[in-house]
Amino acid sequence: MKSLLYTILFGSLFIGCKTNQNSDNIILVEVNGSVLTMEEAKASIPSSEFESDSVSAYNNFIEKWIEKQLILQESERLKIPDSPEIKKRIERAKQDMIAISFQEVVLNNLNSEIIVTDEEVQDYYQQNKDQFLLDERYVRFRHLIASSLTDAQNAKRDLMQGHTWERVAQSYSLQPEMVIKNASRFWPESNALKEFDTLNRYLRLIGVSEISIIENINGKYHFVQLLEEKAVGEHPDLEWLLIQIKEWLILEKKRIAYNTYVKNLYLAAEANNEIRTYNVLPNNINKEITSDSLNSN
Repeated sequence: MKSLLYTILFGSLFIGCKTNQNSDNIILVEVNGSVLTMEEAKASIPSSEFESDSVSAYNNFIEKWIEKQLILQESERLKIPDSPEIKKRIERAKQDMIAISFQEVVLNNLNSEIIVTDEEVQDYYQQNKDQFLLDERYVRFRHLIASSLTDAQNAKRDLMQGHTWERVAQSYSLQPEMVIKNASRFWPESNALKEFDTLNRYLRLIGVSEISIIENINGKYHFVQLLEEKAVGEHPDLEWLLIQIKEWLILEKKRIAYNTYVKNLYLAAEANNEIRTYNVLPNNINKEITSDSLNSN
């Protein structure tokens, strides 16, 4: 019943709805003076939900928003926000949110200052090479997709006679640019042509330079040729990890820079006598704190 109600509500918005001059501010619902606009709802709905079914996404969000407003307004009636304990929790949450926002601002300001060179990435890779080992077999292969059996047979013949892959793909493949590009990279065995189980099995069985038999799959003619393989436990090529290592090094530099920033705040406050600590804890607690601090360091 609720879903039907909100579907009717949403469907009628474009016929007779309240607006604030700007069409982006179409009012979807009001609860005792609290207003939800279409712009606010759309900004809060995950894009995946919105793209799959926008009407259902709006309806679901409206229902949850109404329930939340009713809870908040009932809380006001019960004077829950006036509770000293609630005020303390709100203040702690506010402080935590400000601290998180402070960290985000500092890190965003570091974006233009933090640079990681290709030489740094290469040095890190060489120094930590044993940490980067393949956990499954990787393969590089050619995959031809032809519109006819004759084209597939001719392509296979030309490859066996030594013609280049670029020439064969351009002459016989339905998607030459894609298959030429894909043949230049390594793929994890589990993910190689996973949409074609038969071809994936061939890649697990055939040897390097061997060509599989031609398979008719949904009216198209396919074969694969294995070019290279890397076994479990081998080191991957640096170019496979270049982006990931660079991103990690940038994050590490940001972490160090942020910690230095905060440490400088602490030292400045200490130098200005802005920090006062009072030794009021029992001796055994002080010893425990000192021991824990040493262990964590």
